[in-house]
Amino acid sequence: MAKKVGVIGSGFSGLSAACFLARDGYDVTVFEKNTTPGQRARQFHEKGFTFDMGPSWYWMPGVFDRFFQAFGKKPSDYYQLERLDPSYRIVYGPNDILDIPAGLPALRAMFERLEPGSGPAFDRFIEEGKYKYEIGINELVYKPGLSLGELLDPKLMSGVLKMHVFSSISDYVRKFFKEPRLVQLLEFPVLFLGATPQKTPALYSLMNYADMALGTWYPRGGMFEVINGMVQLAGSLGVKFEYNSSVQQISMNGTRAKGLLVNGVVRELEYIVASADYHHVEQHLLPPDYRRYTEDYWQRRTMAPSSLIFYVGVNKRVSGLLHHTLYFDQDFGRHAKEIYDQPQWPTSPQFYVSAPSVTDPTVAPAGCENLFFLIPVAPGLTDSAELREKYFQMILDRFEKLMGQSIRDNIVFRRSYAHADFISDYNSF
Repeated sequence: MAKKVGVIGSGFSGLSAACFLARDGYDVTVFEKNTTPGQRARQFHEKGFTFDMGPSWYWMPGVFDRFFQAFGKKPSDYYQLERLDPSYRIVYGPNDILDIPAGLPALRAMFERLEPGSGPAFDRFIEEGKYKYEIGINELVYKPGLSLGELLDPKLMSGVLKMHVFSSISDYVRKFFKEPRLVQLLEFPVLFLGATPQKTPALYSLMNYADMALGTWYPRGGMFEVINGMVQLAGSLGVKFEYNSSVQQISMNGTRAKGLLVNGVVRELEYIVASADYHHVEQHLLPPDYRRYTEDYWQRRTMAPSSLIFYVGVNKRVSGLLHHTLYFDQDFGRHAKEIYDQPQWPTSPQFYVSAPSVTDPTVAPAGCENLFFLIPVAPGLTDSAELREKYFQMILDRFEKLMGQSIRDNIVFRRSYAHADFISDYNSF
């Protein structure tokens, strides 16, 4: 009889684990506390609009290719991809807009235009990023992480200096380029890693390679189509899903986990994969005697940013929008400091807008626009309806001013999502 495995959570990692375990002959059940799969990549529908709740950038397509290939499938068996061109737009201020083209030749030409003579530097920057990406993905990410000995791989050891792990991404970028807009373009991808560019290793220029060489893509129907595809694959492999199934405790038998307490009922299992937030699993699901860390340990950790998100439906089209737009019209350094160094609600934040209806008419009613506003913020802040309203009005004022048009009287749906929601829905720390 196949051994029973319980997977806590149906996000990307939980679904991936469930698929591989089922392929290898285990009897797998996924327990999801919410009504639908996806965790942070869920989706909801309201007034004819379809909103992805979390991830909106489809980068590193090879990772998804590799996952589906492990089961004799490909992404196109489940969803259709479209490469965005321009990949995205950066708004640096009034009448100061930079559209980031798809493809290295067009990007090289853009760098040359903004910083004459920078073409050869761009070539070197991309080539070094490619090396880091290939080593980072193949020699680090896909290792099981069971032993420090994995880091002693000859290829990894011989290339450690070429990985630039001892210099910051901030210093590294400035060795190649001086033009402020280009520097900010190359620093922004690390904002969500858990440190400022000054404190993030230059290894992470691999993200610039992923952005510029591998492209920005969109799965038609929204990012949730990726989750749908993984759920379909899991189902075909025999994985069972139980929604509205909140795990309250990991049941122990001596030194081994023996099952899960789900909605008040003990479910006996041979193995458990915890794909919920690590802090929640370690500090709340494990009995106290089995915890490795203290709460004080967790409180001293530096966490990646949280987000204040607004899902907005507008009953008209907004001219001049791209699918992705980054609004960098305020002080980038100050905002980063208010996330990492002096955690507080930001004074005047940068923000991001996704408008999938520009690319995909199925996510909004005819003649309408689907807008997703996101402000990166420090984790652990006090969250209130008044603060959410303050920041919505703040970024809406800037959006309307920079776009040169009003939308506030055309908003027919609005929902906010911040710290309290992440805690309630995902047991976030």
